[in-house]
Parts: sequence; C-alpha cells; structure tokens
Amino acid sequence: MLSETLKILKKQDIRLDKRKGQNYLVNKTVLSKIITNAELSSEDTVLEIGAGIGTLTIPLAKRVRHVFAVEQDSKVAEVLIERLEDLGVSNVNVIVGDATKMEFPEFNKVVSNLPYKISSPITFKLLKNKFDFAILMYQREFADRMVAKAGEKNYSRLSVMMHFCSKVEFLFEVSKDSFFPKPKVSSAVIKLTPKNAAESGVDEFFLKTVRALFQHKKKNVRNALLDSFHEIDDMDKKSAKKVVSNLKSDFLVDKVFKLEPNEIMAISKELKVVLNEFKA
Repeated sequence: MLSETLKILKKQDIRLDKRKGQNYLVNKTVLSKIITNAELSSEDTVLEIGAGIGTLTIPLAKRVRHVFAVEQDSKVAEVLIERLEDLGVSNVNVIVGDATKMEFPEFNKVVSNLPYKISSPITFKLLKNKFDFAILMYQREFADRMVAKAGEKNYSRLSVMMHFCSKVEFLFEVSKDSFFPKPKVSSAVIKLTPKNAAESGVDEFFLKTVRALFQHKKKNVRNALLDSFHEIDDMDKKSAKKVVSNLKSDFLVDKVFKLEPNEIMAISKELKVVLNEFKA
C-alpha cells in the first residue's frame, strides 16, 4: 500500500500537509480490520470524511450500495475522481468541501480515517444525524478521552458528552507506522452508535454547564461554577454567587473530575431551576 500511495502522489505531484491532517493509511491489515468492523452490506449508504486518494473509498465502494466521499483538498479530490473513473467505479459521489460546514446527504453508516484537526466538531456534527453506527479513526489521545470514566486522568467534557450522545467502543489501536507521512502520535479506531441525547436531558444549558465545570475539573463543583459562571450566564459575580449558594446538591464539594455524567446532569438541572427562579 505504501508503494502504491507514493506512486500516485508522485505521479500527480501531490505533497501532503500534515497540518491539514493529510496522513494516509498505508497498512493493509488495519484497512481490512476497519472494513470488517463496518459490517458492510449491499444495502448500505456510507459517508466517508477525508477520503484522500481513495484508500478506503475504493474497498468501501466494492461492498456497498453507495459512498459519499468528502474531501476538502480539491486537487486530491480530482485524483480520487480520476482513480474511480479508471477503475470503473460508479457508485461514489465525491463531494469537495469542508465537512464541518456542509449539509450531509442521507447515509446509514460512517466509515472514515478522520482528519484529526476536526475530530471534535465533526463527531458532534455527525451525532446530530440518524445513522446505524460509525467506524472512525482518531488520534489515540482523543479516543482515550472519548472512553474515559469518572475519576480517570483523561476524563473530560468530551467523555461526558459521549456518555449521553453515543455508545463508544474502543476497537483497536493503530501505530503511527501505519500512515504516510508518519504522524507523531498513535491512533485508534472507535465505533460510535448514536443515542438520543435529547431524551437524556442534553440541551444548550447542559452544554454550558459542562463547559464551565471542566474548565476547572480539579476544583470542587462550587468553586468551578463560581470561577466559570460567565460560561453559563452573563450576570455579575455577586449574583452568580447567590445563585450557586442556593444550590442544594450533595455534589457541590466533590471534585468535578470525579463526578459521574448523570451526577453532572443532576447539577445542571438543579442549576437551571435555581437560576430561573433567581431571575423571576
């Protein structure tokens, strides 16, 4: 795979930019494992983000009904289109543009080696759509934060949001030698199965509360809220202190990073009620 990738890049005079997340998969074993975990069928319509020169696109197209392949680099997209035409592949739509800003077509699965710089925004954008599941490659550190539990080093705002938005399964690690050019860090493949976050109480207020708390995750809840109340409401500090003092939660003295996601949800719900009463 490496020699073929280098041959294509040289022929087309393409120089990859790691700053754009252009690290192409060149490991057949990893590619095969991604395809296997995607459980593909002839009924599937797959969305691929960061299609590149088609390393994943082409084997996907052989197994599914249709592939929507998104690639931001227009020159690389032209190469992909040319390769598909040469191979007689007709069930792939190459979409040139920024995946974080476009409206996605309908799909039922996502299979992608994601550009790591858009990992967070693209993940949350995907989870606003209805689909069966996604098989996604992430930077290992990001993947660790996705699956981290309360009290663990990597537990973060991302961990909490993933708890409510998706079932997250860590499938396998991928060494940095599996890519060209070789990145500085290892990667991991994750399976995401969407949940209905709204049914769990996730709303804009909850997002603000989580953001405020995790800006000071090693502090107790009371102090974290006081220090970052501006993330929740623009009231003055004196008023914010009164609101926080009216909270009855048993978790106020606990460290933020030790709170389970459902405990954070309980704090957010109580805070919303107390804040509305204070403003009434």
